[in-house]
Amino acid sequence: MNTLEQAKPHELSACIQILREGRAFQQEQGFTQWTEEYPAPALIEEDIRTGGGWLFKIDGEPAGYMYLSFDGDPTYPDIEGKWLSDIPYAVVHRIALSRRFAGRGLSTAVFETIRGLCRERGIGCIRIDTDKKNARMQHVLEKNGFTRRGYVLFEGDKKLAYDHLFE
Repeated sequence: MNTLEQAKPHELSACIQILREGRAFQQEQGFTQWTEEYPAPALIEEDIRTGGGWLFKIDGEPAGYMYLSFDGDPTYPDIEGKWLSDIPYAVVHRIALSRRFAGRGLSTAVFETIRGLCRERGIGCIRIDTDKKNARMQHVLEKNGFTRRGYVLFEGDKKLAYDHLFE
């Protein structure tokens, strides 16, 4: 059974391990979106403390980590491009999947689960951004119904901005 649950403080090490695996995977793919300093353990602790750190679990086992917020993103209004809609949206950042569950189509399951949680909260849009070099994530997003809308700035770097509207 797949679930999406807010991470708890005692799950911090599992969250950090999944993000480390994500960083290593990026490096194996020939690019670096996440450095050794980002995302830092202190940031993940803050995610968990504020309720933005979420674990995707398979049969109770952590299989993915993400920052998920229903309060928007302060950089997104300044998009170089245009969002499809101005309706309330969820934002996903720092998403990574555990290698233990590779080959199971997790990205689709994760985004289906996020959409389900959004529907429960009356939200019909998800926004996300990724590095221009992260072709793998771009493919995953497009495969899951996201459309590129332009660019947003994160710490002075242009990131590809995507959104996905659903019912």
